[in-house]
Amino acid sequence: MPADGVVVQTGSRASPLLRWLFFVIVVSGLYPAVPVSADEIRPALLDIKEQNTGLFAVTWKVPTRGDQVLAIIPQLPESLELLGSPTVQDVPGARIERATYRINKESLTGETIVIEGLSALRTDVLLLVQLRDGTQHSSILRPASPEFTIPLEASKLEIAGDYWRMGTIHILEGVDHLLFVLALMLIVTGFGPLLKAVTAFTVAHSITLALATLGIVQMPSAPTEAIISLSIVFLATEIIHKRNGQVGLTERFPWLIAFIFGLFHGLGFAGALSEIGVPQHEVPLALLMFNVGVETGQLLFIAAVLGMMALLRRLPLAAPQGGWRLLPYGIGGMAAFWTIDRVLSFLPVTL
Repeated sequence: MPADGVVVQTGSRASPLLRWLFFVIVVSGLYPAVPVSADEIRPALLDIKEQNTGLFAVTWKVPTRGDQVLAIIPQLPESLELLGSPTVQDVPGARIERATYRINKESLTGETIVIEGLSALRTDVLLLVQLRDGTQHSSILRPASPEFTIPLEASKLEIAGDYWRMGTIHILEGVDHLLFVLALMLIVTGFGPLLKAVTAFTVAHSITLALATLGIVQMPSAPTEAIISLSIVFLATEIIHKRNGQVGLTERFPWLIAFIFGLFHGLGFAGALSEIGVPQHEVPLALLMFNVGVETGQLLFIAAVLGMMALLRRLPLAAPQGGWRLLPYGIGGMAAFWTIDRVLSFLPVTL
């Protein structure tokens, strides 16, 4: 029997090494094209605020891809009349258009807002409506439901559902966050220690998500994203150390390492939440449900990985010597690329 305890079958070995290879293939298949800014969710934002004068200030923030603006256009109710010309400002990753409208009826309640072109794209639009009487409405418009009719009263249930879904979508589309969790799972042995590590990660990013959203803690997004990708490089290195018989910091103190890096991941979540905005009258509810959504997506991912690992253990597959390195080197290489790109984005480097 070989040293690693696998069973020899017909001249080849049924080893966990090839299971790592298959695992790499399956995980890679989940993300056929991973962008550099893996943490971004990049929704559009339509913010409509009624002023004390009876006028409406409308802000339309639409994502850009390079020099091109996403082909989505808000169709406002006919009762709103544009005054003057809109002002346009280009910022990194988005174009912001601000305009003033006058309403020619008593109220916007009952009126419908439609986002043209949304059904053909894979993006969301956060709609915020604030009326002069203090009534506020928010909704997330999606390709399957690109319109919203302003109701007479705001629904807390709708806000809770929208931000829960947004949090879930964000973590499932946030490849860097998922790779961190995956690397942690490959280092920590045993359900109990893994549970403690994941709980520490959850507590940490919940703290900084709340503090940053409430404006108590602030940190530039580019350095934060660089530290997040660097944390994945660190864990990928720890996977290799563990395989080579070296006990690393993560294996010794998994909950502490998860907590420290979780603080920075929480700042990343807060950056995503600030991009879509939070209804000011329901900040605690929106913040809570976004965080619950993040945890929902994280648990779904962990369950999927554990299920995949259990399935692969049953496969009597042969593997090349050293095939286990594919996964940690793949994770580390991708994270290293993100780190370099993100650092260059905020350093005054001239090429």
